[in-house]
Amino acid sequence: MVVLSFQPFNFSHCCSPKLRGNSRSITIRCGIAEPSGVPAPLGQKTKYTDGLFEKAFMTLFARKMEKFAASNSKSNSNTAKGLFDYDYESFVDVSKRVMQGRSRLQQQLVVREVLLSMLPPGAPAQFRKLFPPTKWAAEFNAALTVPFFHWLVGPSEVVEVEVNGVKQKSGVLIKKCRYLENSGCVGMCINMCKIPTQDFFTNDFGLPLTMTPNFEDMSCEMVYGQVPPPFEEDPASKQPCYADICSIANPSSSVCPKLQA
Repeated sequence: MVVLSFQPFNFSHCCSPKLRGNSRSITIRCGIAEPSGVPAPLGQKTKYTDGLFEKAFMTLFARKMEKFAASNSKSNSNTAKGLFDYDYESFVDVSKRVMQGRSRLQQQLVVREVLLSMLPPGAPAQFRKLFPPTKWAAEFNAALTVPFFHWLVGPSEVVEVEVNGVKQKSGVLIKKCRYLENSGCVGMCINMCKIPTQDFFTNDFGLPLTMTPNFEDMSCEMVYGQVPPPFEEDPASKQPCYADICSIANPSSSVCPKLQA
């Protein structure tokens, strides 16, 4: 069982580094454009200001995924987009088109292939050598997740968790997942993010990872070092659609249709 206890972390979920006075604590300023500086309340979409770094990653992932995506009926142009032409909405649109006509397992396999295509040959084996499943490896990867994946999931922070009776700072709390917030799709969250990411770290990299999305507030807990449960035993597998915000929702179904095999 994973027990969470929130602790501050000196990378405070943002984008551009900034020193605080004479201290060595670093704040990474985030691209959130909300006046409060934090994600918008549930039911409202958070506004972000993405820089070149964020758009470069959006373009990288979107271009890789375009190879597997259904054609875009809204686009009248076949011209390839430039390096910084993708924004977050177009990145999410590509994800939705990847889901079209594919089963749950097929969607997850596409994400795995996309992730592998971004790595040099032999990278998973090298990762296993550098980061065996130890407390240090779990904490190190949690620390890397906060600054390097803010473009994908939004603000997050490292938190202390308990894994197999050992307390360690290998948890990451995503405040309000940008991917889930923008897609509004339970199936996309689970099939295109949660399950393939868990499987990739656990099976390809050899470092267990469990992701637990909270569909009530769109937050998510990532725990490095925690072995994920089988899909059938995961509470997320029984999650219904967001009937009010998902464009492809089936309100009459007790479980999101995209989660069915």
